[in-house]
Amino acid sequence: MKTFYGLSIITLLLIIPMQMHSQKLSQEDYKRAVSFMYENYNNKTAFNLDTKVNWFKDNSGIWFVDYSKEGETYKTVSFKNNKVEVLFNHIKLANELNKLLEEKVRPNNLSLNNIERTKSGNLIIYVKGKRYIYNTKKNMLQISEEEKKEEVKPFESKSPDGKWIAYSKDYNLFIKSAETEEEHQLSFDGKKNYEYASFYGWYDKMEGENGERPKNFSVDWSKDSKWISTNVVDLRNAEKMYLLDWSIDSLYKPKLLSYYRGSPGDTTMVHTKPVFFSVDTRKEIKTSLPKNTHINSVSVQWNQDPGVIISNYAERGFQKQYVKRIDLNTNTEQTLITEISSANIDNFNYRLLEEIQKIAFLSERSGWRQLYILDLKTNKTFPLTNGNYYIHDIKYINEKTGDIYFLASGKEINNNPYHQQLYKTDLSGIVTLLSPENTHHSVSFSEDGKYFADNYSTIEIPTKTVLRETSTGNIISKLTYANVDEAVSKGWKTPEVFNLTAKDGKTTIYGAIWKPTNFDASKKYPIIDHTYTGPHTQVFPKSFDRGFMNQSLAELGFIVMMVDGLGTFGRSKEFHNYSYKNMGNNLEDHVLAIKYLGEKYSWIDIDKVGIFGHSAGGYDTGRAMLAFSDFYKVGVASSADHDFRMEKAWWPEMYQGWPVDSTYQNVSNITNAKNLKGKLLLVHGGIDDNVNPSATFKLAEALINADKEFDLLILPSQRHGYQGKHQSYFTKKRWNYFVEYLGGNTPIWNFNWTY
Repeated sequence: MKTFYGLSIITLLLIIPMQMHSQKLSQEDYKRAVSFMYENYNNKTAFNLDTKVNWFKDNSGIWFVDYSKEGETYKTVSFKNNKVEVLFNHIKLANELNKLLEEKVRPNNLSLNNIERTKSGNLIIYVKGKRYIYNTKKNMLQISEEEKKEEVKPFESKSPDGKWIAYSKDYNLFIKSAETEEEHQLSFDGKKNYEYASFYGWYDKMEGENGERPKNFSVDWSKDSKWISTNVVDLRNAEKMYLLDWSIDSLYKPKLLSYYRGSPGDTTMVHTKPVFFSVDTRKEIKTSLPKNTHINSVSVQWNQDPGVIISNYAERGFQKQYVKRIDLNTNTEQTLITEISSANIDNFNYRLLEEIQKIAFLSERSGWRQLYILDLKTNKTFPLTNGNYYIHDIKYINEKTGDIYFLASGKEINNNPYHQQLYKTDLSGIVTLLSPENTHHSVSFSEDGKYFADNYSTIEIPTKTVLRETSTGNIISKLTYANVDEAVSKGWKTPEVFNLTAKDGKTTIYGAIWKPTNFDASKKYPIIDHTYTGPHTQVFPKSFDRGFMNQSLAELGFIVMMVDGLGTFGRSKEFHNYSYKNMGNNLEDHVLAIKYLGEKYSWIDIDKVGIFGHSAGGYDTGRAMLAFSDFYKVGVASSADHDFRMEKAWWPEMYQGWPVDSTYQNVSNITNAKNLKGKLLLVHGGIDDNVNPSATFKLAEALINADKEFDLLILPSQRHGYQGKHQSYFTKKRWNYFVEYLGGNTPIWNFNWTY
C-alpha cells in the first residue's frame, strides 16, 4: 500500500506539469487570435502600418488615407506648400453621396478610390463603380460622364500615327488602312495551333475535352509606325495540365478544365518566336532570334532608332542570359550583354536609356548584385557600383542625366542585411544615401521623379510614412505614423529578432519569433516553424507591418518562428547558391535555429515542433515531416509542389536545375512518403492552376501505399490562394490541427470570426 501511494504521488507530480502546459483553450483565446487577423488592421487593432501614397497625374501633389479608430481621413499634400491637409469635408461629401446613393454612406468610411484632380481644382472620385465630380469649395457633387475615349475594338491595334490597324484573321497577321480599310495580309503560314499575333496566356483555360484556347492578340508598333513586332505561338506539340471543377452547384458532373503548362524537362511545351514586319514592304524580316519555350520566351522592345530592337532572353536552364541589338534595316545583329552562371541567373533586370545611349543592368558577376552600365556608343561595359552588398531594384532613372535611384541592403555598416535603403548614383559612380534612417524603406516615386514617398520601419520600430525630395532625400512632409496602442493594450509586443551562425559555420542568418500576449516564461511552449524557403524570396520580417503576421497562431499557445537560412534571396551569390540543385536541404538552418532557440530559452519545448507553409512553403512542410521526421512532429502543407517534376517548368528548372536529373527524385516528398512519423495535414485547392493539385493527390496515394496515417483537405472551388469563407475555413482547420496535435488541447470549432 505504501509503495502504491508513493507511486501515485510520483504519477501526480508528473501529470501536474503536463496539465499546466496543456491548459484548456477558451473562446477568449480564439477571440484574441481573431483580433490579430489581417482584416482587423486599419479598423480595430492597428493603423497605418503601411500607407499607400497616390500621385495626382498632373504632378500637383498626392493623396492618401490616414486611418484611426475613428475611421478614414482622406488627406493631401500640394507640392506648392508641402502641407498636409484634409482633402475634403468628409461630412459634407457623405451627405451629398447619401442624396445620390440608395444606401447610407458614413463620413469615416467612404471607401473611395482612383481620386484625381481636374484642371479647375475639382476632384474626380469613384464610388461603387460610378464616376463623380466633386467641387470641394461649393460642396457640389454630380455624376460625371466618362471621358470620351477613342473606341478600341478587341483584337485590334492602331498604329501611333493612326493610319493603320493591325489585327489577326485565320491565325495570320493583317493590317488595314484606317482611312480606306484596304487590307494587307502580312503572314501566310498561320493556322490553328501555329498562330501569329498571339501570346501564351499563363491562366488561359479550356473547357471540355476539345475546348478552345481563349483568343489572344498582341502586337507592338514601332514609334514611327513603320514596323510591327509580334509573336508566333506554336502549340502543335504542347501538352496540357488538367483540373476537375466539382464546385458548380448546378452541375452534377465535374467540369473538365485544361491549360497549357510545361513541367521540368518537357519538350512538349508551348513555344513562341518573335516575328517582325515592315509596313512599307508588307514583308516579314527574318532574324536569328530563337523559338523558345513559354518559360524563357524572347522579350523585345523598340529602340528610338527606326527599325532597331533590343531583345532579351535566357537559354533554358537559366544559366545564360542575352541582351541583343537587331537592326531590321540591315538585318544585322549585335550581342550587347551575355550573363553566364554556373548555378542560375535569377531576376535579370535591365533598362534601356535611349537619350544617353546606355543600358543599365543588374548583375551578380562580382559575387554581389551590383549595377553596371553598357555604353552603346563604345560597346564597353563598366561597373557603376561596387561592394559587398545587394541591389534589389532600380526604382527610378532620370534618362536625361543618367542618375539612377535604387534600393539596396547590406551596404551600411552594422545595419541588418535585410533592411533596404534608397541610394542614388550618377554615371561617374558616386553613390549617395537618400534614406539614412537605419530601418527598412519601401518607396514609390512621382512620375516626374521629383519626389518619393517612403514607408520606413523595422519589425520593432513603428512605421513612419513621409514625403521626400528626390534631389536631397530631405523629408518635406510627414504623412502618417503607425498606431498600435490597441494591440499594446492587449499585451502585444513586437516579435523578437534573433540571429545565429548558419550550417556553413560562418554566415550569420536572421529570424524572428512571436509569443502569445499572455506569455508566461515559467511555462513551456511548442514552437511552430512558419516556412518558405523558395530561393526567389526572403521571409525575414523586415518591416513593422509584418509584426502581426503570426500573432494569431501564437495566441493559441505557441511560439512561432520565421528564419531565412542559406539559399534564399537578397544576399551574396554564394549565399543564394546553397539552394541550387539542393532545395531538399533548405530546412537544415531551420532545425539549427530551433535548436538554438531551445538552448537559449527554457520556455521553448523543442520536443514539440510544428511546421506550416503554403506553395513552396507547403513543399518545405512535407519535406520537414519526411526528411526530418524525428524533429518535426506536426505539419500543415497547403497548395504544395510536393514533387518538382509535376510542377510548372520554370521554377524548378531555375532552382533545381535543368536537365532533370536524380536530384529531383531525391528531394521529392512523394518518393520519401515512407518516412512519415508525425501528424500531417495536406491541403489543396481543387482548381489550382498555379501549382496543380496532382502532386498532393500523388503524395496522398504514396502515403496510403506506405500505410501512413495522414489527413487530407481539398477545397474544391479554390485556386492557389484561398478566398473568403474558404480561407477562414482553412485557417480554422490549421489553427486547430496544431492546437490538438501539437498543443495537446481540445480545439474549439465554433468561435466567432467577428472581433
